[in-house]
Amino acid sequence: MKTGFRLAMTWLHDWSGLVIGWLAFAIALAGTLSVFRQEIGNWARPEASCCVTDSAAAGAAAVRWLSTHAAGSPAWYIRPADARSTTTSAFWTDPKAPDGYVLKWLDATTGSPDGLRQTLGGEFFYRLHFELQLPYPWGRVLSGSVAIAMLLALLTGIVAHRRIFADFFTFRPGKGQRSWLDAHNLLAVTALPFHLMIAFTGALTLSTLLMPWGALSAFGNDEAALARALNPAAIDRAATGKPAPLAPIRPILDEAQRRFQGGLVDIAIIHPGDAAAVITVTRAEDARVGTQAATLSFDGVSGRLLAAHDEHRPGLATYNLLYALHMAHFAQPMVRWIYFLSGLMLTAMIGTGLLLWTAKRARRVRERGFALVERLNLGFVGGTPIAFAAFFIANRLLPTDLSGRPAAEVHAVFWTWAFLIVFAIFREPAKAWRDLATTAAVACAAIPLLDELSGSWRADAVHVGVDLVAFAFAGAYAAAAMLAARGATKAGLQSTGRRWGTAA
Repeated sequence: MKTGFRLAMTWLHDWSGLVIGWLAFAIALAGTLSVFRQEIGNWARPEASCCVTDSAAAGAAAVRWLSTHAAGSPAWYIRPADARSTTTSAFWTDPKAPDGYVLKWLDATTGSPDGLRQTLGGEFFYRLHFELQLPYPWGRVLSGSVAIAMLLALLTGIVAHRRIFADFFTFRPGKGQRSWLDAHNLLAVTALPFHLMIAFTGALTLSTLLMPWGALSAFGNDEAALARALNPAAIDRAATGKPAPLAPIRPILDEAQRRFQGGLVDIAIIHPGDAAAVITVTRAEDARVGTQAATLSFDGVSGRLLAAHDEHRPGLATYNLLYALHMAHFAQPMVRWIYFLSGLMLTAMIGTGLLLWTAKRARRVRERGFALVERLNLGFVGGTPIAFAAFFIANRLLPTDLSGRPAAEVHAVFWTWAFLIVFAIFREPAKAWRDLATTAAVACAAIPLLDELSGSWRADAVHVGVDLVAFAFAGAYAAAAMLAARGATKAGLQSTGRRWGTAA
């Protein structure tokens, strides 16, 4: 531990950044892609027609299909297609399913999954961002802990870099450690308000999992009472066992839209086909950052309104505002691109920080532990974008009607990821960086090419946008590969002067 406040903060910044850096890099990149999760979903399901403007019609179509194909399920959860999404997602519990539930994407007009490739699309990156493909609640707890550590690393970084704002105007390429520090500073300062906001609100959104005791203590540790207080319009009643037909859904959804004076985002139908059925509808966010949640619950048999709640309590209104800032549901296209670019800068800042950590120690550390960290840094920084690109490639290469297709796409990501990390561990660092950059360039360029070759390309904003971003990444990685091939390892990525596992 260093003495003195600034030196102590420097030590804390270096080590906190390293400890959570690998996870933070993946979380930041997945979150950046999640800004366009609806658009990625549209790209991943090119068979779907264009987006709809009437989410009530899409929701009603989904209910009609579920009434036939999921009639025995105790609950249906529907997110209707809207102006951004071409498909409706339907989730229902099914004890016979391998995981106890079924998730399908339905055509917005017919409400049927027929003819649509089943894929998580942008939902994969969104879920990976805060669940890390781990069971509930462990992935969310880990992701929230990383957000807290990221906030700590940002604050200590401001203290550690005395000339952080002065050095913002300085970049010295080809200077090894100095160049990595310049790049790290530039990426940090350019979007510093965004970095601080996204780390703080990210931790806040998962705060009830990380620190649930304060809220629970006010309700005598009664989680059900807390849930009722948070959403007074949610009706929880047991099934009666008496069959009863579901009320016509379209008039209910039209009434919800009239009361909301806007769109709807979620439809939950509990005990469909039972006399105790309840239909709960949630209002969609609009272009206002401070849009607050609103919920309506209807009797599922009569269609009568049972409860309504429009959230205006100051505490929850503040929480919802901060949550909206993190999720960017309110954002229009230009704001979403700002979020996307800022997220890329956050990801690159984490990556350069990891590489800077090894660059600072390359000449004076001759331990096996350092060699492992050096290679893992390369594996995560260079391998994660390739693994994510594998998701898009698998989406176009796997048969459309493949059973278990969503899981196969996810497996493609993690098998690619694991292979590249192992490759980086056993490859000389300078050569590993060149090889990973070359592979990333090829993988990114393959995305639009496979889109065209598979006959899935459409002349719309989604496909053009994915093509342009993929080619931009391919060009950036091709440039990095050429620099590495020319021997640009002096930029802080040179070998430690030994082979793996041996002393210098």
